[in-house]
Amino acid sequence: MSRKDLEALGTQRDSLSNNPLLIQSQLGKPKRRCFTLPGPDFTYGMKNVGVDGGAAEALCNWYAVPLKGSQKQKTLERDFVALNKASVESGLTTAYEQSQFRATNDIRRKPLDSAQSKSSKSIRFPPDITFGISTRPSTPIFELLNHKYQTKWLQEARETERRYRQTDTEKKKMFGNIRETKASMLSKYAEPVEPEPYWKMKRFRNVPAKLETFRSPDSKTAAFHYHASDAASRRGLFGQGIYEAAKS
Repeated sequence: MSRKDLEALGTQRDSLSNNPLLIQSQLGKPKRRCFTLPGPDFTYGMKNVGVDGGAAEALCNWYAVPLKGSQKQKTLERDFVALNKASVESGLTTAYEQSQFRATNDIRRKPLDSAQSKSSKSIRFPPDITFGISTRPSTPIFELLNHKYQTKWLQEARETERRYRQTDTEKKKMFGNIRETKASMLSKYAEPVEPEPYWKMKRFRNVPAKLETFRSPDSKTAAFHYHASDAASRRGLFGQGIYEAAKS
């Protein structure tokens, strides 16, 4: 009995033929995606409905598109100035009376003529006007090759520095040699603050060191001083690496 006969035995659920994960692929054929497609007589795409008569109708007749203004007539706006004037002439002066008058009466603005509307909307420009933004003049290449802008900046920087020094010299001449007093020296004095000790556990804070690698405090100070002066020529974050090569 073949595998195809075994698959057809018993009642099968719809998911067996609609789920691509359960469909067994046939030998030599791509795996089916379980889509239900129409028959061979079906034509895909959108149907073209021709109502214009085709090329023959276009050659015989000319179809003109109607203007927007002729299709829908614009509703005239209400003339509130004329309504308020008419209400005042009728003796209605309060806001409530005027609102009631506007609700019961309607005055529309007069339609403008085509020539009037065109003249109000159109703006006349001189015939020799040029619209847009003017083009920036190109930078001369000769000035770039001669470093003119760099020289100009250096001159301005030197002039600014010269003015600053001149102002500083004039201030010193004006105030003279001002001597420090005891009060001014005390105001500038900052009391030295001892650095915080390294963190230690409470049980080891009062325990003295068991090993001392330096022979005396003077030798310890000298060793740290030599390390600080020698760290400048060594590699590493703390200056403890190998010596760096000489830089030209």
